[in-house]
Amino acid sequence: MWDAIKDGMFWIVEFFYNLLGGEAGGGDWGMAIIIVTVIFRIIISPLMHKQTKSSFQMQKVQPLMQEIQRKFADDPVRQQEEMQKLYAEAKFNPIAGCLPMLLQMPIFIALFQVLQEMGTRTHGSTYEFYNLVPSLITTPSQAFAEGIGAFIPYVILMIIFAGATFLPMVLQQRNNEGAQKKQMLIMSGVMSIFMLWISWNSPAGVLLFWGTSSLIGVAQQQISMAIMRKKDAEAEESIEVKPIEVDVTRKVKKPRPTKKGK
Repeated sequence: MWDAIKDGMFWIVEFFYNLLGGEAGGGDWGMAIIIVTVIFRIIISPLMHKQTKSSFQMQKVQPLMQEIQRKFADDPVRQQEEMQKLYAEAKFNPIAGCLPMLLQMPIFIALFQVLQEMGTRTHGSTYEFYNLVPSLITTPSQAFAEGIGAFIPYVILMIIFAGATFLPMVLQQRNNEGAQKKQMLIMSGVMSIFMLWISWNSPAGVLLFWGTSSLIGVAQQQISMAIMRKKDAEAEESIEVKPIEVDVTRKVKKPRPTKKGK
């Protein structure tokens, strides 16, 4: 089953490589990987929008979450119940934020193994990325052994790979304050270091795929956030405050009775 997934991944990348001209016509494996990445991001864009919308709703109810945590600090069960109610009202799903990354993992692993096997699959084809990256099947650790000059393109891919992965999390927290923002930034920093460690022995083509995917994801997130902020602003402007009507009808005075005999 897994071999079929890898074969399918190779076939898709090879299809676009041949579409770009193949080895004889100046085709580029790196551009083929980028095209596959863009198509993949377009396919999951509705899910990305839903995830961004969920995170946007969570930011709006952040003060209520903090109030629940303070009020039920000594009752974890009640605190969890109130949090679930708040999530339901705000239509926030904490798991939704992980789905785009989880969907990319099988592609990441399959592409990782395919690039390791490219020498046997393509029989001596060149794997440059428009002279920017000498070889997409070479890992940063292998390039480092060849010297600093050869290592520079790979370290750039490593930084993009690590930084762009958690940039959306950082951007989501830029308008927040307090301990939660600090915790999120620390976690993002630690995870970025972990991603650098993973990238050290990953083929450059995998770093190209993941870095491109993450950058597109950042753009999608910012577009979705801008759309939702605009909708919120328009909704606030459309709210009309109806003036309070006060009944000021004066009572009709009755005519004063006249005295008899006058």
